[in-house]
Amino acid sequence: MQPKTHQNAPLDERIAGALVGAAVGDALGGPVEGYSPEQILERHGGRVHGVVGPWHADDWRTARPLAPYHKGDGHVTDDTLMTHALVRVYARVRDHLDAYAIADHLVPDLMTEPRWIPELESEALPLQRIFLAEKWLVTRIHYGHADPREAGTGNIVNCGAAMYMAPVGLVNAADPRAAYAEALDVAGAHQSSYGREAAGVLAAAVAAACTPGATPDSVVSACLALAKDGTRAAIERVCEEAARHTDFESALRPLREAVTPYDTVGPDYRAPSLGARRPSRLHAIEELPVALGMLLVARGDYRHAVLGAVNYGRDCDSIATMAGALAGALGSPVPEDWAKTVAEASRLDLWEPAATLTAVTREIFDRDVARRRTHERAFAALGGPECSD
Repeated sequence: MQPKTHQNAPLDERIAGALVGAAVGDALGGPVEGYSPEQILERHGGRVHGVVGPWHADDWRTARPLAPYHKGDGHVTDDTLMTHALVRVYARVRDHLDAYAIADHLVPDLMTEPRWIPELESEALPLQRIFLAEKWLVTRIHYGHADPREAGTGNIVNCGAAMYMAPVGLVNAADPRAAYAEALDVAGAHQSSYGREAAGVLAAAVAAACTPGATPDSVVSACLALAKDGTRAAIERVCEEAARHTDFESALRPLREAVTPYDTVGPDYRAPSLGARRPSRLHAIEELPVALGMLLVARGDYRHAVLGAVNYGRDCDSIATMAGALAGALGSPVPEDWAKTVAEASRLDLWEPAATLTAVTREIFDRDVARRRTHERAFAALGGPECSD
């Protein structure tokens, strides 16, 4: 069922919108990842407006640096594989997560459970598909026996944790502060510095988007209330620029210019600078501020936000994953034809993880209420105010 409006979509529709929306954005952005808006325009004879084929057409099997991955034709990437893996962790734990839950459940899932990998067109361990920054989870925790709360230290600082944090925001729907705190704990196993901070802020943004009556502006306000250091500065600057635009075409270059002082990768995405992806309190990942910016440009409309993210280029599968999750959580419908195409091409049930997470979220909320009532009674016995129930 599609969301009714931005304001009145119930929890199950917002969770489905966020998770399906993230997967579809991921699949649309995958084939143009790493390129500039100008290169995308030239390659496709115009802007991308839906599912497209591989950048190198039939030569995708051998063309470097993309081979052997079949990026395009509706295939999701590791953003979605990791998101669905995190949903499975919630389904096992059926409560809030921390870094130890990542060590106990997510790492074994990546290492031991063969699954269909759309880009490889075969079953394989997710570990064989995920990027080096995600393999770090296995290296540090399984082989290095690092404390899970600190295992992210030393990893390259990128969007690897933020790209799959939407489930944390959904479990904490309408409570951005709780989402932020939980995501920072979870992401400690994977990332540090502004990569970890981005994971917390993305989760907070998704939680804020689930609040009844939420708007793109209220989502950004929730982010700015929680974000720290360079991440906050980058979001503020990019969103100030985004507010001047109503069409993604005019926003593509200005948003890139706005985020440039905070981005460490540099102008050539495939040839990062020597200072790229190193810890810093002054910098931010590029993907989250741009995703929020595109959400503002689109006024929360799913199609417009995702297409803006896709045509931005660079790490656009992750940008579109985040923008898609946010627009979907706001209740903007994911185009049915896109969702159907991606689900069929990727051979994945995009709706089952949403149904699972909805059930788990309700269970967790009931546990939270019970824990809160227990605390209220204990605090009242200490001379505090009476319980609210």
